Amino acid sequence: MKNKSKLVLLAQSGMIAALYTVATLVLAPLSFANIQFRASEALTVMPIFAVSSVPGLTVGCIISNAVGAATGANIAGWLDVLLGSLATFLAAICTRMLRKIEFFGIPFLSLLPPVIFNAFIVGGELAVVCKLPFWICALEVGAGELGVMLILGIPLIIALRKTTFFSNGMTKLKAE
Repeated sequence: MKNKSKLVLLAQSGMIAALYTVATLVLAPLSFANIQFRASEALTVMPIFAVSSVPGLTVGCIISNAVGAATGANIAGWLDVLLGSLATFLAAICTRMLRKIEFFGIPFLSLLPPVIFNAFIVGGELAVVCKLPFWICALEVGAGELGVMLILGIPLIIALRKTTFFSNGMTKLKAE
């Protein structure tokens, strides 16, 4: 059973990484800028449902940012591969930690880590790269992230709760 559990977690992580990457790159003009609406960031609600999404989101972000840097779409370049992916990783861990605190049946506090980490970390890197004031970049990135979480993240939470993908025991599997 231990090997099956690890394979399930690996498969879930891979699917989430692929979804994140595809959503980021298909919408590249909106995904890489100081004012961004990275629709793939809605997937940062996934740690609410499965621990496997933490590495999945991180790997998806690394791949997306690397492809963006290699093609010139990512204005922060290779710095974003490191720092942007770190922001996603930290946000995913904190989202997972806050998942049980709900208001009106929605874990609203779990929506805040992606907004905060991206605003400060990605906002900081964009301030350096674009030579703009930090607070302007932080507010732009944070506003875009908040918009994604409210417009896409909350409906995604509601939709995922109605599926059987996470309700058939997959979230109870633990990697040994």
